Amino acid sequence: MIHPRLRQLVALASGALLAACLSFAAPASAATPSAATASATQTQTPLVVNARWAGHATYDRIVIDLQGYVPGATVTPVAQLIYDGSGQPVPLAGKHFLEIRLNPAAAHDDAGNNVYRGPKLQKIGLTKLKGIAMTGDYEGYVTFGAAFDTVPYYRVYTLHSPERLVVDVSHATQ
Repeated sequence: MIHPRLRQLVALASGALLAACLSFAAPASAATPSAATASATQTQTPLVVNARWAGHATYDRIVIDLQGYVPGATVTPVAQLIYDGSGQPVPLAGKHFLEIRLNPAAAHDDAGNNVYRGPKLQKIGLTKLKGIAMTGDYEGYVTFGAAFDTVPYYRVYTLHSPERLVVDVSHATQ
């Protein structure tokens, strides 16, 4: 029979070893690809300077240009696009919408000057993409909305040198 004190010591050592292993593994597994590319020394908030789009043979592309590094981003289907802060609806025609949120990010510099030079609200006539709007630049979040007539099937990734967030929307119906 194992002495209770020895059993307790083994349990504590095992727990400490497990915690140490998890602490080393967690940052790599928990980091998004864009967060992994940002060095630990970067303290400057990335700046969103432009949004653009293009139609290709099999997909439409949205590109968000950044200065600094590509921050974390989420792309989420939503029922309606609204402006951050005011909660007012975004006047883009469409039946389906994607919300693109970048954080941490800003479309203004530390002095409050606007650095974003892209469209604030733009109707677009591509195969899938029907419109885009910048819907917010508020408390470390920059948000865009994209409008579509049909359900958008998309993939999101980053490109570097220069830094960009890319959303490709397939022309195929799934």
